[in-house]
Amino acid sequence: MSERQRVSIRQLPTGVPGLDQVIGGGLPEYSFNLIAGGPGTGKTTLVQQILFANASPEHPGLYFTVLGKPPLKMLRYQQQFGFFDLDKVDSAIRFVNLSQEVLDENLSKVLESIVREVEGVNPGIVVVDSFRTVVRGTSKATEIDQLGLQSFLQRLALYLTSWQATTFLVGEYLESEMRDNPVFTVADGILWLFQSSERNSTVRKLRVMKMRGQAPVLGLHTFRITQNGIEVFPRTFKQIEEKERRRPSGRLSTGVAALDKMMGGGIPAGDSVLVAGPSGSGKTMLAAQFIAEGVRRGEPGVIAVFEERPQEYLEWAEKLGFNLKEMTHLGNLKVLYLHPLDLSPNEAFLEIWEATRQLGAKRVVIDSLSGFEMTLAPTFLEDLRESLYRMIEALTDIGITVLMTVERVEVYNELRFSPYLISFLVDDIILQRYIELEGRLRKIMTVVKMRNSPHSKDLRIYEITSRGLVVGEVVKGYCNLPPGLTSLGEIITQLAYPGLIDPEVRVLRALIELREAPAETLAQRMGLQIPDLVRALDRLLALSYATQEERERQIIYRPVAKIPGQ
Repeated sequence: MSERQRVSIRQLPTGVPGLDQVIGGGLPEYSFNLIAGGPGTGKTTLVQQILFANASPEHPGLYFTVLGKPPLKMLRYQQQFGFFDLDKVDSAIRFVNLSQEVLDENLSKVLESIVREVEGVNPGIVVVDSFRTVVRGTSKATEIDQLGLQSFLQRLALYLTSWQATTFLVGEYLESEMRDNPVFTVADGILWLFQSSERNSTVRKLRVMKMRGQAPVLGLHTFRITQNGIEVFPRTFKQIEEKERRRPSGRLSTGVAALDKMMGGGIPAGDSVLVAGPSGSGKTMLAAQFIAEGVRRGEPGVIAVFEERPQEYLEWAEKLGFNLKEMTHLGNLKVLYLHPLDLSPNEAFLEIWEATRQLGAKRVVIDSLSGFEMTLAPTFLEDLRESLYRMIEALTDIGITVLMTVERVEVYNELRFSPYLISFLVDDIILQRYIELEGRLRKIMTVVKMRNSPHSKDLRIYEITSRGLVVGEVVKGYCNLPPGLTSLGEIITQLAYPGLIDPEVRVLRALIELREAPAETLAQRMGLQIPDLVRALDRLLALSYATQEERERQIIYRPVAKIPGQ
């Protein structure tokens, strides 16, 4: 008796950058799909980009249009996109207008026309745009009961899949219709497109509501419509396989010998570092030295700038003695300028990710998070920490050392490391400050935190010179802690977990050790009552220190942080 074999389903590439990753590798061949969303969300552009990527004379495409979208009008606009291939029109792709059948008010005629065209062409891809108009366009549509519509959909799906066609129905739907409308039950895949406006910004997002036989990436993914068509920016990076994960040994020099010594010999390779300080304190200077030192040692680098254009940045660095321009010409350095309107974190971080992979970079600088925040569309501000965490994890998982700068505003009633509450995401923290010493304003630097590595606790004066940052003597006898803090340990705790009180920190630490757990498990581990624990967990969720998901009717909590080392 022969062993039963599993059916293999071929996946079709969508031709849309980023979409294959989101839907689980590609479109299942012969699947029956729905592309839904409001007016102007990009439904027609998306389906045509998929159509032109897959249609060929051997496997032609059929595109049915209805009222409001005559082929000539639609093609006039769609041919402005880079994916549009005029040579494929009428040879590999045929456009058929169903307006008359819709005006005749008969779904049976619509089905007969589709069947007749499909039998004559034997297409590989079929699109009905807009399917919703097909149903609404008949005066009898309101009289069609759900069983009749279900029968129509099932017959249509049966015909198309029996002819081995991958099908797309395009329509304007509301999410509330998913429960009662049979089209959502019949569909194998559902892609939902959204367009939202907040203040002066407009953002487009996509969600995979359903994809049979595959594991799509859940959540909302931003996308942009450009001259080349649609590009999707997945909310998560490519999953790093265990065999790809590598934590390199050794330490990296910052380019400042005295700072390396303060850090116990330099930055541990594969760490994430945050350099915080007020305006003019030399954060960008230190970042440039870090990158230049890496290139000098044969370690390519990527710099993402948000406040200056690359040419201005390179000219500034050259005046300070860092010939970054030559490094870019030699292919050892890439400077990215990320400053489009309504930028999303996923879009920016994906470009950084691709640049590091192409260059084989060992070092990455983001200068600065303050400038980055200014480029984001308002709706993305609350997603900054989650996206930043995912990017840091993705880069450090493959051995890249990441250095970020952030502007720190001096306040005198609290010690807040950054306005973004992100210090708990990084391995190491370098703090720069101004102090008044003997009637002069001086710059001081200290290493606040290094995870799993000893480091100096000294406050040291430094200067910005034509040779970069030069660290000098230790500041002795100076004490200017913010009110309410009595020790460096308290400073580090507050910097590591800003916004949390001690009981919440203890719950977070327990969750980090467990990696994930339901509330009951945490309560037993810590000896807490459930109400007390839930209050702490709610605070962790509100401040994005943790996330939750429902699994088998149980709420599971996960940390978005690590235990800081001293």
